[in-house]
Amino acid sequence: MVIELSVGGLLMVLGIPTAITSLGLWLLQRRISKREAVQDARETAREKNEVLLIQNTRAALALAEATAVAVQRIPDAHCNGDMHTALEYARKVKHAQKDFLTEQGVKAIY
Repeated sequence: MVIELSVGGLLMVLGIPTAITSLGLWLLQRRISKREAVQDARETAREKNEVLLIQNTRAALALAEATAVAVQRIPDAHCNGDMHTALEYARKVKHAQKDFLTEQGVKAIY
């Protein structure tokens, strides 16, 4: 049994699987692109959240420092040393955080 195919028929037989494969790959690429877009949006939101958390921490430390300094200035306020210790600790943490963020920024640049 001999099957005769013309050039057009051969191209059609070879073209159908190629077209189906191309369609499948295109659909897969679209799905991957959508997932990447969602992940990029999540990563952007995560980064914004980190920035807001750091700003919140700095604001809380600034408020704590201001309160501690104000209480220490009141003549009849009886601080048993805890206020001084807390103020020093807050300043130490603030500088440690600033140093860490500076180091991370330099690493990100280079």
